[in-house]
Amino acid sequence: MIQPMVWMTIFAFAATLIFILWRPRGINEAIPATIGAIFVMISGSVSLTDLGVITETISGAAITIMATIVMAIVLESFGFFNWVAEKLAAKANGSGIRLFWYVNLLCFLMTLFFNNDGSILITTPILVMLLKHMGLKNHQKIPYLLSGGLIATASSAPIGVSNIVNLIALKIVDMDLYLHTAMMFVPATLGLLLLVGLLFLRFKKVIPKTVPIKVSGLTRKSYHPLKPSPAYSTEKERSRFMRNVLLFVFAVRLSLFAASYFAIPVSLMAVIGSLVLLGWRWVYLKISPVDMLKKTPWYILVFAFSMYVIIYGLHNIGLTNMLIDYMRPMVQGSLLHASVMMGALLTVLSNIFNNHPALMVGTLTLMNMDLSPLALKISYLANVIGSDMGSLLLPMGTLATLMWMHIVRKGKVMITWWEYVKITFVVIPPATLFTLVVLYYWVSWLFGGALQ
Repeated sequence: MIQPMVWMTIFAFAATLIFILWRPRGINEAIPATIGAIFVMISGSVSLTDLGVITETISGAAITIMATIVMAIVLESFGFFNWVAEKLAAKANGSGIRLFWYVNLLCFLMTLFFNNDGSILITTPILVMLLKHMGLKNHQKIPYLLSGGLIATASSAPIGVSNIVNLIALKIVDMDLYLHTAMMFVPATLGLLLLVGLLFLRFKKVIPKTVPIKVSGLTRKSYHPLKPSPAYSTEKERSRFMRNVLLFVFAVRLSLFAASYFAIPVSLMAVIGSLVLLGWRWVYLKISPVDMLKKTPWYILVFAFSMYVIIYGLHNIGLTNMLIDYMRPMVQGSLLHASVMMGALLTVLSNIFNNHPALMVGTLTLMNMDLSPLALKISYLANVIGSDMGSLLLPMGTLATLMWMHIVRKGKVMITWWEYVKITFVVIPPATLFTLVVLYYWVSWLFGGALQ
């Protein structure tokens, strides 16, 4: 007979996922996650000692991501993203095809500099406004918005710091940010290049040949009211200021990897960077940092903690033991087989359960399989590829794509789930498989048998 602790934990997990994906009346996903975590704790499958372990595991990742989001909000106050959108339109120089490539480059860089959720939340509304100002029709907007959304989400794979669940998983496998990037950046970036190439071929006939050369006066009032950006005496002065801000953000990003390499807490460098940028804004715009208390999406901390409590409960009732028996044959033997099969498994799990719980479950399972160092690292990185790129088959695969769908619809760009999957089922499987294969060959060349 199944113990009450077991069925209560399973029920809490299933109900939480249903409400997160359904989101009745636009309920914040942190609410069902918190309720689910409370049920798991009541069931007894997670103890107070476990809560201490969970807090230690996610705290650094959560602080790093929140500091990064604060930096993005500060840049928004400077008018940085509107400036980027205007430059984007100017660089396109009237070419719809050139605009397509610049949009995807922007989304890639936004995720690398900040994170996937921040990229979706900030870039998508600006792109919606940009395309609206250009006077494009609904079907002409979709290539830019859908490709941008997919690239922004998948771009969290190359560096672990661009996604909170990736950072949590890094902590679990005891892998530093520097090593993760060394092993993942090349295969994941090549996979993204293939993905955007496939997207271009799929959308080539829909992308408009010409677009307006100059677009100005972009605003995001319909999304997030902000205080006016600072006035600049000349456009040259404005551009110089924006470039200085961008250089600072780039330096902060590099400091995260330097910190990881020298065993300095990555979260510490992220917090220092966000505090300096907040002080810069205070001096330049006279805006007190107090407004961050309201603008920062603190619910992300609650959501991450609650989901990990639920997953830890599933781990404690034996779910990972079941998965170990199923997955061990996949991982043993050929490392190429391990990479492809683990990535495929996480792709399936992510599209059924969402990538957050899927990657956590997959990572906890790997840690209990007594794998060699190299097998563990390749299997873990394959999990990340499956959860960051393979998860994009369905809109429900990631929270970022669900947010993207909500934002574009709010911007009156109509796209159905059928229109979404008609694209993703063509481009995501080959791009994911290619990335998994390249991962194996890249890591094998990089490290050889040194980690065996």
